[in-house]
Amino acid sequence: MRRLVLAVVFVVCAAIPVVAAVSDGRDAPPATLSDSGPEPQLFSILDEIENDRLDKALEKIESLLRQYPNFRLAHLIKGDLLLARGAPLSTFGNASNAPSELVSDLRDEIIARLDAYRNRSVMAGYLPRYLLQMPPDQKYAIVIDTQKARLYLYENDTRAGSPPRFVADYYMSYGKLGADKTREGDKKTPTGVYYVTSSLNPKKVGDFYGTGAFPINYPNEWDKRQGRNGHGIWLHGTPSDTFSRPPKASDGCMVLANVDLDALAKNLQIGLTPVIISNSIEWLSFDDWRSERAALNRKIEEWRGDWESRDVDRYLKHYSRKFAANGQNLERFASQKRQVNARKEWIKVKLSDVSMFRDPGKDELVVVSFDQDYQSNNLNNRMKKRQYWIREGGTWKIIFEGSA
Repeated sequence: MRRLVLAVVFVVCAAIPVVAAVSDGRDAPPATLSDSGPEPQLFSILDEIENDRLDKALEKIESLLRQYPNFRLAHLIKGDLLLARGAPLSTFGNASNAPSELVSDLRDEIIARLDAYRNRSVMAGYLPRYLLQMPPDQKYAIVIDTQKARLYLYENDTRAGSPPRFVADYYMSYGKLGADKTREGDKKTPTGVYYVTSSLNPKKVGDFYGTGAFPINYPNEWDKRQGRNGHGIWLHGTPSDTFSRPPKASDGCMVLANVDLDALAKNLQIGLTPVIISNSIEWLSFDDWRSERAALNRKIEEWRGDWESRDVDRYLKHYSRKFAANGQNLERFASQKRQVNARKEWIKVKLSDVSMFRDPGKDELVVVSFDQDYQSNNLNNRMKKRQYWIREGGTWKIIFEGSA
């Protein structure tokens, strides 16, 4: 019986490697799963199947379908369980009249869900490399792994030097043609560091977007510099007659089941919550995370101190030779700074609420935002500033800066 069962549902598991992360146990966040929706029940059902308790699995899946009657994946598993009572089954979705395209989509979905379930231990003692620093007013951050069709939610720990805490993870769909969006209509999801910009009324955007829609600021400053275009990239839900969609199913948006979106939406802050989208998450130990964070903080402090010194040459050493912002290249920017500083008798610069998020793209790039309080003998100014720091010649340099 066990071999028969494995041939039915768990034939899809052969392609899923189990990743075992090594952790020293210090500061390890709980490796919990999604805090909403059917996933905990689904994984319990699959455990029953793996242990040859088919009647118990059928009982649980019927209970699951009473709660989520439009969960197609659960219907297919139930059908396989019923068919397994009468004859050996060779594949997932064994019914002779099952539409092959639909079964293929559901197979992709269960592989993605099982991948997250079987490899959840990777999060114990590790965190995504991108979450270098969050200011106190940012309560949560979102990190997306498109290859795994997974969205991770992290909570800010405001204790000094403490890493963000893993809260929950959710299955999601993304672009039909993958990630790394570059142009309008390419049906890809962008990769980079973004922010939730608004919350759209579901009654106004229509049933297709489910119980909510949250646009992000694609294209951001870096995207525009790279010539990327397009618009309308949202986090949103599913139509009322659809529980979930296949992993690659959108025109570029990130799509969650409505029950998961509703749980996630409670933690979103408009204009504040970062959404970091990666092809494949890089995980760091907490010690390595602290080291990277401290190194970049030192560079930012050096830049601030050199600005206060009024030594323009020292100050400009922090800027990339490829710097460009507000229509200025490095040469024009340097000329302007020399003119301005010639009239300064003293400068004081205070930075607060500093955030640092590493871009998941191929460039070694960090997005830095902060509140800047600038004072001098002839000007006082406060602003929210955003900088992009890039690794150049073995050190961090500013390649873009402007108002956030």
